[in-house]
Amino acid sequence: MDKQAVKLLTAVDIDRIIEMAWEDRTTFDTIYDQFGISEVEVIKIMRKSMKRSSFLMWRERVSGRKTKHAKTSEAQRFHCSQQDKFKSR
Repeated sequence: MDKQAVKLLTAVDIDRIIEMAWEDRTTFDTIYDQFGISEVEVIKIMRKSMKRSSFLMWRERVSGRKTKHAKTSEAQRFHCSQQDKFKSR
């Protein structure tokens, strides 16, 4: 996804992406499947949308975390009934 496509995200989409990125068991692959946003783009959104200290705390927490990558995660994915409520595509 390019900068143009990221600009097409609504405020609700961005809020949901941030919420999903904060969740330990939601993988970057899940965010990509739902919004078409790569891990690098999620990081850019998080950096732009958060205070510096909050962003750094989040980055430290998710860096190298196996549960943020579906290929290395052994976590069982819970699917909330409201999860697709915010899906805009």
